[in-house]
Amino acid sequence: MKVCTDACLFGAWVAKQPSLVSSHSILDIGTGTGLISLILAQVTDKNNTKITAVEIESQAAAEASSNFSISKWNERLSLVNDSIQNYTANFTAAADENSLFDIIITNPPFYEGDLKSPDTNKNKAAHSTELSWSCLVEKSSCLLKEEGHFFVLVPTLRAYTMQKLAEANHMYLAEEVLVYNDAKHLPFRSFLHFQKSKQGLDKNLTVLRNKIVIKNTDNSYSLAFTELLKDYYLHL
Repeated sequence: MKVCTDACLFGAWVAKQPSLVSSHSILDIGTGTGLISLILAQVTDKNNTKITAVEIESQAAAEASSNFSISKWNERLSLVNDSIQNYTANFTAAADENSLFDIIITNPPFYEGDLKSPDTNKNKAAHSTELSWSCLVEKSSCLLKEEGHFFVLVPTLRAYTMQKLAEANHMYLAEEVLVYNDAKHLPFRSFLHFQKSKQGLDKNLTVLRNKIVIKNTDNSYSLAFTELLKDYYLHL
């Protein structure tokens, strides 16, 4: 579970978002081995953004901590080996608006009724039994500043479910990107960008809708994929 294509693409897509330019604090929920946090650390050097990565599974957390420590951005990266439920409880006990996060990003577990692996650690990473989506969205909203940005990677067939959960927690869809393996198949992942507003949905807001096709008909990487990942994939 070190690296997967959709997570790399998701991190690179978020790294291009205009909101990163003015961000000072980022929370990565379920960081795994720290991949997305490291991508975002690379592009936020100028504004000295602090990145907190939370990971419940101890082996992944240990590897993320190691990856952070040997990176050139280690002073801006911190690892918390705990559940987001515990982290939120400890954080909000003394939190004020200024200590909340500008940006929250997550590639959450999304399998629910699917057949589980014999490997308990893989189940923690891939299945939502440890962290339901409703809990994830609720905690994210609690930790996000007003007008802050929430980015999440989900299966396309469940994107609407995530949208409704976010709306129930004062976070409203600003952009959706559909991800296709190739042009012959239906999209399999959605990148969702929400913005928090306790004032409710702005009816004048136009939701941006885009798509990314990973591979061309000859099985080579598409131009869109290459442009996003050329700074991170050594062979592009």
